[in-house]
Amino acid sequence: MENAWPPAGAAVAVAMSGGVDSSTAALLLLERGYRVFGITMRIWTEEDLHSSSPAVPPAVQRARQTAEALGIPWHMLDLREPFRRQVVEYLIAEYTRGRTPNPCVMCNRHMKFGLLLEEARRLGASHLATGHYVRTAFYDGRWHLLRGRDRRKDQSYMLYMLGQEVLAQVCFPLGELTKTAVRRLAAERGLPTASQEESQEICFLKERDYRAFLRRLAPERMEPGPIYDVWGRELGRHKGLAGYTIGQRRGLGIAAPEPLYVLDIDAARNALIVGPASQLGGDTAEVEDVRYVSGEVPAGPFTCTAKIRYQAEEVEATVVPTGPDTAEVHFARPLRDITPGQGVVFYAGDEVLGGGILRSARFLFQANQGR
Repeated sequence: MENAWPPAGAAVAVAMSGGVDSSTAALLLLERGYRVFGITMRIWTEEDLHSSSPAVPPAVQRARQTAEALGIPWHMLDLREPFRRQVVEYLIAEYTRGRTPNPCVMCNRHMKFGLLLEEARRLGASHLATGHYVRTAFYDGRWHLLRGRDRRKDQSYMLYMLGQEVLAQVCFPLGELTKTAVRRLAAERGLPTASQEESQEICFLKERDYRAFLRRLAPERMEPGPIYDVWGRELGRHKGLAGYTIGQRRGLGIAAPEPLYVLDIDAARNALIVGPASQLGGDTAEVEDVRYVSGEVPAGPFTCTAKIRYQAEEVEATVVPTGPDTAEVHFARPLRDITPGQGVVFYAGDEVLGGGILRSARFLFQANQGR
């Protein structure tokens, strides 16, 4: 099944991030004869905390330089304030609740495929293209979101929230390509981003360290507290809940006969619950903010495969819709790292059915308490 492209000769805006992927997406569109212009988000960064007029970030400068090299118009959209509200404050709030957020999901939903798409349309584009490794197709009267052909780079996990209205206005030129092929194309065409390293972790944080960020900006979120086992015995002290995630083993600072892992994060008591590997994991999770690519809530339970983290292995699952935007997911086997705040995405083969945010899980250790 081929990746969908805009109609021939259409005006297409490319979300240029300053990296090799979006640069190559713009190149491919030009070579197919589209009328292309670049558009770049200027997002909030930690530098905005320390200066009323911080320097333009290097990524934005690279995007402008690449547009110049390609000979296309380029626009910058200042999204610092909405980004701070919708993404940065979300990250802080989620860690406050004892959850582990994925800010990229919120950025894609509210910024890239929200405000940036709106601006691209205002500037005259019929479509917004990005450098994501995913594909789209239109058949059976609706749009379908598919994995990227390169499974190692597939980014469909981050885009499960895209519905019919957005999919009709976007395209993904890299969907059929591998990362190796993209870098080769960029180098052959002399793009200035050909050897640009990929961004890692949380792009808007200095040194990509969210723990240090929370200590600076929200120190109350990093208050020390107790570490308990499942029977309520205090085993030690943690250094702030935001520094831990479900399944973590390192950094607990507890001497025990067997390795201990974080089983749960209890924000109400500012406590970590730990236990051995045999108590880690669960087979059922409640999900909130559920979105279906079709735009329709399934009439009843359905089977699929599911991923609970971007790099997680897929497992068979049954999804039971419990409301217009809630569901319960039953996994075919217990999973170690069901982490409230992370996304869970539903697949049927190569197709993305939808997904949501993990709210809570039924952990194995709950059945062991009191034994």
